Amino acid sequence: MFSQRKKELNNSNKAELSGDEQMPEQQDEHIIEASGRARIVIRNGKVVKVGDPLIRDCPLAKRFAYPIPEMTKEQIGANITHRIQAFGMCTPDREVLDDREFVGFGASEIISFGMRTGMLDAAVIACDGAGTVIAPTPSLVQGIGGRMSGLVSTTPYQSVIRRIEAAGGIVVYPETGSMDQVGGTSRAVGEGFSRIAVTVALPQDAEAIRGLYPNVLIIAVHTTGLTVDEAKTLVGAADLVTACASGSMREIAGAAALVQAGVSVPVFAITEKGKEIIIEKIHQSDEPVLIKPTKLPVGGGTQPEPLI
Repeated sequence: MFSQRKKELNNSNKAELSGDEQMPEQQDEHIIEASGRARIVIRNGKVVKVGDPLIRDCPLAKRFAYPIPEMTKEQIGANITHRIQAFGMCTPDREVLDDREFVGFGASEIISFGMRTGMLDAAVIACDGAGTVIAPTPSLVQGIGGRMSGLVSTTPYQSVIRRIEAAGGIVVYPETGSMDQVGGTSRAVGEGFSRIAVTVALPQDAEAIRGLYPNVLIIAVHTTGLTVDEAKTLVGAADLVTACASGSMREIAGAAALVQAGVSVPVFAITEKGKEIIIEKIHQSDEPVLIKPTKLPVGGGTQPEPLI
C-alpha cells in the first residue's frame, strides 16, 4: 500500500510552470484521501471521482464544518465540494492563513500551539497547490493544515505559492508540487530552523527522518488502514501519533504511549517530547480536563466503525 502511495507522491507533474495561475488543464489534478480513506480526484476545481470509504461511520466527520453524517460517496463528495467553495482547496484561490482551532489535538493545532509558545520554529507539511511546504508561523500551519485531508498528489499553482511565500513560507518543490517530507526536513534544517515539526504518513519517511534528524518532532498522520508492521514502524519513529480509524495503531501506539489525548479519535504521545507539548497545551487551555493514571489505550465513547 505505502510503496504505491510513495510512487504517487513522487510522481508529480514535471512540466515547467508558466503563466500566472495553473498548469495546463490536462495536468490540473489533485488526489486526496479523506473521510475513511476514500480516494477523491479533483480537476479544475470540481470533484470528478470519489472512491469507496473504508469505514462506515466517523464521529469526527460528523463535527466537520460541513458534516458527513453517513460515510457515503455522495456525502463525502459534498464535503469536499464545500471545502473547495469555502477556502479554495485544490484551486488557484486556495487560502493559506487561518487562526481558528478546528480540532483540539489535531496535528496542525498541536504544531501551531508549539510555535506560539516557542517550542517549535518551523513545520514541514503538505499543501494542495504547492506540495511540500516549510511553514514558520502558526497562521500558515493552521491555514494550510487545519482543514486539509491526506494529500496524495497535487498540481502547483503560482498564485498559491506566492501567498505561501508572502506569509514567510518556503515551497520546497515549486515546479512540481512534489511531496517529500524527508527532503523538506533537510531543507528546513539547511534554512537554519532548529525546532522543527514534520507531519508524516509514510512509515519509511518517519524512519528516515528520525535517523537523519533525531531532534525533529515527528507527527504520524493519516494512519487509517495501516498494517501491524507499518504501525510498529511509525510508533518506533514518531513522537506523536494520530489514531484515525486504525485498529492496529490504537493497539500498538496505545500500549507504547505516555499520554493519550482524546478517546473517540485519540492522539498518542510516544516520547517525552511528544508528552511535553501535549501537557503544555492542556496547561494553557481553558477547557476542563480529566487526568487519571491508567493503562493505555483508553476506549469508550463513539469511535470510527469499523477500525481497520
